[in-house]
Amino acid sequence: MKSWFVEFTGPGVVRVAEEDVAAPGPGEVLCRSTLSLISPGTELACLRGEFDPGSNWEEWVRYPFRPGYSMAGVVVAVGEGVTGLRPGDRVQSYAPHQELVTLKAGEARPLPDAVPDEEAVWVPLVVTAAAGAARAAIAMGETVAVVGLGPVGQLVIQYAVAHGAARVVAIDPDARRLDLALAGGATDVLAMPASEARPAVAALTGERMADVVFEVTGGTAVLAQAVRLARPLGRVVLLGDTPTPSRQMLGPGVVSDSLTILGAHAGIVSDDPSCGPLNRDAVTGLYFRRLASGAFRTAAMIAGRVSPLEAVQTYERLRGGGAPAGAICFDWTALPHD
Repeated sequence: MKSWFVEFTGPGVVRVAEEDVAAPGPGEVLCRSTLSLISPGTELACLRGEFDPGSNWEEWVRYPFRPGYSMAGVVVAVGEGVTGLRPGDRVQSYAPHQELVTLKAGEARPLPDAVPDEEAVWVPLVVTAAAGAARAAIAMGETVAVVGLGPVGQLVIQYAVAHGAARVVAIDPDARRLDLALAGGATDVLAMPASEARPAVAALTGERMADVVFEVTGGTAVLAQAVRLARPLGRVVLLGDTPTPSRQMLGPGVVSDSLTILGAHAGIVSDDPSCGPLNRDAVTGLYFRRLASGAFRTAAMIAGRVSPLEAVQTYERLRGGGAPAGAICFDWTALPHD
């Protein structure tokens, strides 16, 4: 069978091509993607190819590199020994942007009928936001500031609300993103970069500043700006993983204000159910329940769908600052079929 895929052949170079895909082997399932979400911060960093030596980015990205990790699709065929899935089942996975995907059976997670593809593709980003919320240990009544309102930042706002934050301050110079933040539960929005936000956060909090500050941009200069928004003994959570940490600086007040800086990565969410609530099935199940109750919203944050055949133009727009307020998805059902 023929299958389209998106690939970064080198720094700054995107191509869309076809390949032959074999039938699944023992313990494998073959899935056809229907929708895959572009994670702009991660994927543009992979496309730029500027990584510090020894960083996890340098170890992970090897060209040619296939981006993407948020896919919803349908099982096409199952290999010998697979009993939990059958053709026609809807699934979610961490597969890259490609039409036909061969997965180990455990990597294709069945979807409830009530969860459409537009919500299912958010699962990997939900897991990332959940890791950040867990590290932050947000307490009832705290003030949370979120710097950077891309897809993950928007989810962090919803987690902060769910954890009982009394005030959630959304900070981003793109005013369009602030509307999504308000819809997600933010109590206050600041249309400005973090470098200008300290006086406004001070005014909102009566000079107390934020208990927790999430830095979700991954920009090398933003950590030094984000720490200025935290109160003494406050926590700063780095959920944006910069590919060049050698260019980051702590900024003033980290020591004198006794701040705690916490790294957070989706890798702390385990696949082992015995590890407690911070495992992938528990996080995903809770996300689905929150969707059903109306406590979470994700489908409404999809700003557009494009054909995978338009991948080159799509990444070019994103690199040029043409990102929409919400997320963009590749619509694999838009591909021509014989």
